[in-house]
Amino acid sequence: MPTLLPTLFISHGSPIFALEPGQAGSALQALGEQLPRPTAIAVISPHWMTRGAAVCFAEKPETIHDFGGFDPRLYSMQFPAQGHIESAQSAMKLLADAGWNPVATDRWGLDHGAWVPLTYLYPRADIPVFQISLPAGLSTAQALQYGQALQGLREEGVLIIGTGSLTHNLSEFRSGRDLNSPALPYVTKFAAWVREAALRGDADALVHTFERAPHAKRAHPTDEHYLPLLVALGASNGQTAQLIDGGVAYGILSMDGFIFGSTS
Repeated sequence: MPTLLPTLFISHGSPIFALEPGQAGSALQALGEQLPRPTAIAVISPHWMTRGAAVCFAEKPETIHDFGGFDPRLYSMQFPAQGHIESAQSAMKLLADAGWNPVATDRWGLDHGAWVPLTYLYPRADIPVFQISLPAGLSTAQALQYGQALQGLREEGVLIIGTGSLTHNLSEFRSGRDLNSPALPYVTKFAAWVREAALRGDADALVHTFERAPHAKRAHPTDEHYLPLLVALGASNGQTAQLIDGGVAYGILSMDGFIFGSTS
């Protein structure tokens, strides 16, 4: 039997993370060296949202530069991982069995929510990767259920990663802020609340973050960068969380993440 890997929630922040690793980049590099080697990696990113569930079957997924106005160096970066058709087929079956009615497509690749953090986690791009879409309009409870439907991938040695950002109010991204600008107080308070809920295994609190957490709507004016945390939690089958301490970038982006399960 393959090693039963943990599931991960990784904050990918802004595309510039690919050039400015900061504390989070170092933490992901260390984690990648610690994890058992997966058979494949399945990524759920807020940058591939579809009307319903979808699974990518691309044999050689394109590195998608799905952003504009950033440093020109970003547009030449590539993450040349192979896809993994067998694991994509397993994801389709699991989602279908759970009533999600998924569709298969090869018209996607790896968006920056996938390839940017993977650049640090697995810099050799030598592990197959495929994406599973984030269905549009999910509630937080449904995002947890979506992850629960994917639990079976772990039995096949697949590393399930939900990527987003623990805080994500890009309207507050101001000129003059650099990578190490002091964290705004609301960012610190919101991130601490989520961290405490995750580390004590309080799934109910995490599902109700937007009703209970301080400054939740300011931290996430829209919820798509938070929902992958619940997908990762659901896919873990309620395993204990460990913190990926990513710090705060530009004063507004909490780069913390979570490991659900054991890394050994």
